[in-house]
Amino acid sequence: MIVLWRTTTRCNYACGFCAYDRRLDIARDEVGANEAFRFGELLADRSRARATPVMLSWLGGEPLLWRPIWALSAALAGQGLAISATTNGSTLHRPAVRADIVTHFAELTVSIDGRAPVHDRLRGRAGAWDKVRDGLRALAAERGNTPLKLRANIVLMRDTIAHFADLCTALAEWGVDEITFNQLGGRDRPAFFPAQRLRAEDITALATLVPALRQRLAARGVTLCGDARYLDRLRASASGEALAVDDCRPGRNFLFIDEHGVAAPCSFSGAAYGVPLAALRTVADLDALPARFAAARAAQRLATCDDCPSTQTFAKFAA
Repeated sequence: MIVLWRTTTRCNYACGFCAYDRRLDIARDEVGANEAFRFGELLADRSRARATPVMLSWLGGEPLLWRPIWALSAALAGQGLAISATTNGSTLHRPAVRADIVTHFAELTVSIDGRAPVHDRLRGRAGAWDKVRDGLRALAAERGNTPLKLRANIVLMRDTIAHFADLCTALAEWGVDEITFNQLGGRDRPAFFPAQRLRAEDITALATLVPALRQRLAARGVTLCGDARYLDRLRASASGEALAVDDCRPGRNFLFIDEHGVAAPCSFSGAAYGVPLAALRTVADLDALPARFAAARAAQRLATCDDCPSTQTFAKFAA
C-alpha cells in the first residue's frame, strides 16, 4: 500500500505552477508530530497484521522543511514502514540531511524540470539546479549498498518538453535509478497554465521520442516510467478529452492524507469522501476504509471521477 501524506504547505521556492509557491498569501498548515506518529504506528500495525508492505511518502509544500520528519522517519522505518519523500532538493547539500535519507528512506523523489537556466527560473531560486545536481550525485555515492532508490520527477510544459531527453541524460549521469514525468496541470495555478499547457502535437512528439529514450536509459541502468496507458492519459488531457474511472479501488492500494489530517482515495477527493484520521484508531478501521469510500462515491459520485486526474491510476509508475 502507498500512503501519500502532505505534511506541510510551507515551501522555500517560488514555482509559478505550484499551489504552495512561497510568494502566495495562503495559510501554511502543518501536521502535528504526535498525530503523525500515532497514525504511522497504526499503518505499521496493519502492515504486520495483514502481511502487507506499506510505503509512507511525505509530500509538501517542501516536506524536508517539516521539522518532525527526521525523528518520525527514523521511528516509523524502525517499525517496518518504507519511508519516502518528494523534495525540491534545496536541502540536499547538507550532509546530515543526506545521512538521514540514506539511513531511513527507501525512496527519494527529487523534482526537477529543466537545465540550469530554465529550472532556476521556474523554481524562482538561483542555484536550484546546482543544489539538485550536487545533492543527487552525493546521495548516489553515499548510499553504498543500501536499498535507497533515487527518482527524479519532471513536470512537462512548453518551456521544458523540448529538452526532456537531454534532461533525462543528465539525470542518468547523476546516478538516479528512475525517472517519472507529469504533464502540467491547471488546477493549482490557472493563470500560469494557458501559456504553458501541452498541446496534442506535444504529446505526439513525446510518444514518438519515449521508446528509444527508454532503451537508451535502460542501457545505463535507469528506468523511464510511464507506459502507453499513461501517454494516452496525457494525450486526452491535452486534447480536452475526459477519461472517466469507474472503480479506482479506493483505499485498497493507495491513500492520500492532507495537512489537516483527512484521509481520502486521492488528493482530489478529500472534500467529498475524506475521513478524519481521528476516526481511524484500529486496524479494523483501516480495513473498512475501502468500503467506506466506495459507499460515499456510490451515494454521490464526484465530478472529478468523470475525468480522473490521478496519475497513478493511469500507470505513471509502470516501467
